[in-house]
Amino acid sequence: MTHTVLILGVRGRLGQALALAFAHSGWRVLGHTRGPLPAALQAAGVQPVTTPLAQPADLARAAQGAQVVVHAVNPPYTRWATEALPGLQQGMAVAEHLHALLMFPGNVYAFGAQMPPLLRPDTPVQPSTRKGAIRAQMEGLLARHATLRSVLICAGDFYGAPKGTWLDLVIAKQWRQGKLVYPGPLDRPHAWAYLPDLALAFVAAARQALAVPHVGLQRWHFAGHTLTGQECLGALQRAAAGLGVTPAQGWKVGGMPWPLLRWGGLLVPMWREVAEMAYLWDVPHALDGQAMHEALALPPATPVDEALAAALQQIP
Repeated sequence: MTHTVLILGVRGRLGQALALAFAHSGWRVLGHTRGPLPAALQAAGVQPVTTPLAQPADLARAAQGAQVVVHAVNPPYTRWATEALPGLQQGMAVAEHLHALLMFPGNVYAFGAQMPPLLRPDTPVQPSTRKGAIRAQMEGLLARHATLRSVLICAGDFYGAPKGTWLDLVIAKQWRQGKLVYPGPLDRPHAWAYLPDLALAFVAAARQALAVPHVGLQRWHFAGHTLTGQECLGALQRAAAGLGVTPAQGWKVGGMPWPLLRWGGLLVPMWREVAEMAYLWDVPHALDGQAMHEALALPPATPVDEALAAALQQIP
């Protein structure tokens, strides 16, 4: 039997990785989009669905047959307060109309600045920022819905997408010129999620949830890679060397001008929103993914050097 998945937000970083992973795993993939699908998704056989998300009943009819809905919609930081929660409510309504499983990507925001160094699925949420409070609201909405079957997969910072991650926007933006930037202290562990690995975990979780139906919210933590700043920079430099980039004068490593972003945030809203999350680079954290790995028989994570080499090749 061929399963069908509807991916909301298919043009985003996670959405594209998910579409490819589900398609390569033999699923029929419907991609919700307001514009043309990227060439890679078209080549993989992803079918576009253009009915607006604000019309969940109509969208469900256009996606008839989907057993799984993945809510990979992620509005820009500056629009989270007005769009994030309503968007999830619309995604939930689509899943309800389809009688489908809803999958939702979680992050570490809701755990707040006092989070422990190892985060488990039962770790209490203690949001300390506006965006953390919004994420806690979203997760609470899923947890309180008594009849909707849902799966939340919590992961660290994404990397391995062509654009839109800390790696390509900041850390390795100028790697070909021998320059790297790290946003925090070099001795603090930080959680990362290589998108191709995370997408395969979504496929495995969807398959298991359809085979062993549950009621309510099921939480998983995806371990990904946990790296200190020093480990991250070292792995990037090794990966770059493997791609033929070894600066003759050595690597130049800079830091993030957080005070400038905070002051500039008075005029530039995106700077303000980014600066609010600066604590994530100061507070050590990792995700305990043992339960997910064992229950879903996930393959080993892609080695860090290999994953970073693939990610670097996508950065111009």
